[in-house]
Amino acid sequence: MNRFEAEVRSKGMTVFAHIDHAAGAAGAGLPLRPTDLLIFGDARGGTPLLQANQTIGIDLPLKVLVWQDDSGITWLAYNDPSWIAQRHDLGPEAMPTIQTMTALLSALATAATTCP
Repeated sequence: MNRFEAEVRSKGMTVFAHIDHAAGAAGAGLPLRPTDLLIFGDARGGTPLLQANQTIGIDLPLKVLVWQDDSGITWLAYNDPSWIAQRHDLGPEAMPTIQTMTALLSALATAATTCP
């Protein structure tokens, strides 16, 4: 998650929250393998989508989940922006923004998960 967050910041995007679910669980006396959620975005990309349909605000800003499974393998997941657009009935005018978001998420994920 640290590498992903660094990539987000290097692109000039805003990190709104970094939620450590495992720390929250530990605070409640419950065990949980490392599980982190990063909420991030850029108003220049998200606002036009919100203007098209404000319900997309439930899915924006973007989110990435990084967790460690019981084998010790680390995973990274996010909702595909195309799915988000379909969920909120965005029209074809939103597709350039959605395609940009898709490419950006893929590039961020690749950069964060590729060993230097």
